[in-house]
Amino acid sequence: MTSGVLLDPRRHAYRASLAAESLRGQVVAPCYVEGVRRQVEVPALPLRREPRFDAILDTEALFGETLTLFDESEGWAWVQLSRDAYVGYLPSEGLTSAVGTPTHRVAALRTYVYASPDIKTPPLALLSLNALLSVAGDEGRFLALKSGGFVIAAHVRKLDKPARDFVDVALGFRGTPYLWGGRTSLGVDCSGLVQLASEAAGLPCPRDADMQAREIGRPLDWQGGGAFTRGDLVFWDGHVGIMTSGRDLVHASAYQMMVVEEPLAEARGRIAAAKGGEIIGVRRPAGLSGMVR
Repeated sequence: MTSGVLLDPRRHAYRASLAAESLRGQVVAPCYVEGVRRQVEVPALPLRREPRFDAILDTEALFGETLTLFDESEGWAWVQLSRDAYVGYLPSEGLTSAVGTPTHRVAALRTYVYASPDIKTPPLALLSLNALLSVAGDEGRFLALKSGGFVIAAHVRKLDKPARDFVDVALGFRGTPYLWGGRTSLGVDCSGLVQLASEAAGLPCPRDADMQAREIGRPLDWQGGGAFTRGDLVFWDGHVGIMTSGRDLVHASAYQMMVVEEPLAEARGRIAAAKGGEIIGVRRPAGLSGMVR
């Protein structure tokens, strides 16, 4: 580091052998590269901490997401995601250099891509909420994709038509299995649930719980006796949940191994007993007042 300040490697592309050109003057590296744009062309790609399939899963990149590729070796691409600037290693076979401009996103929890505009045809892929689509035209109840295939029109929304309530989006994940690093309707972790729900509602959101605890909305003086409101984010060390009312919480629970809604008091007591940890903060996302019920 040239400044003596350690940049977070989760959101700054540098390693011992290489760094992004944008970090020249901030980090010391033997080589700096501009990188090239790529796009995810499969339903989801695991972004891992190291270029190995048994390495920790940090997050997932969904269909249609763009990224910057800095290095590629032995089937692994070292990248930085455009969505939240997360850095890591993806299987390069799921990327394409033919980058399109998304027009829509998947608004249902998940939806199939069909080979033709007919629900009886075998599907080509299963896409999760917030996958990005470039629509070429409509075929009745279907939309044709520029990348090929057809999706049910009722399952997608234009990018300028966000969900009205991110809490409702999160509640739609109830029963989804817990998966460390997961960001799909087939498996999600606590901060991934917050990020997916927020993004569906047009609210930018960082990936990890510690980032969310510093950056989302404004902190609340919850210890001063203030009441919780629907949409408030409650943080523990390494965990986050979303208040669905003044008393209930929805979160991806590693205890139940799924997304659940339960009384905050029950979750709080169990987490305190298991980890010896109490709530460390509560934050209220910007613009939340329009979503309170």
